[in-house]
Amino acid sequence: MPTDSSPADNDNATSKTEGTVLAFDFGQKRIGVAVGNLGLGLAHPLATISGANRIEQFESVLRLIHEWQPVLLVVGLPLHADGIEHELTRQSRRFARQLEGRFGVKTVMMDERHTSADASTALREAGVKGRKQKPVLDQVAAQLILQSYFDRDDATA
Repeated sequence: MPTDSSPADNDNATSKTEGTVLAFDFGQKRIGVAVGNLGLGLAHPLATISGANRIEQFESVLRLIHEWQPVLLVVGLPLHADGIEHELTRQSRRFARQLEGRFGVKTVMMDERHTSADASTALREAGVKGRKQKPVLDQVAAQLILQSYFDRDDATA
């Protein structure tokens, strides 16, 4: 079962410190995806998954997992600014459980408060404004989620 990322989650002696990690910014319409490497600790935007239904979305995730062979999946945990959970929190936890169950890859959850706003700001500062942000906003948010995971002192798979 996916866990909220905390130091206790990573005390396992078999934890990996190398390998590819995929991160997901789960949304009701789109899922942003980022990729990075545990050894380098650097995240990059990868893709935005949008499909008519969850089946199509999971088929896209399957293709990414086959291509990248991740040792860990990180899913953003959306919370209100005060830390209170809401409906999208529940849906994101379910998505994380489904990822781990379907693909057999360890999955952790990472606080994603403010990542969409921060991603929009970063894109605006890079000259990508307004509607031009839509195709990449979710994958940049996933990049920020993954970079937050890497920036922790205990980031392992």
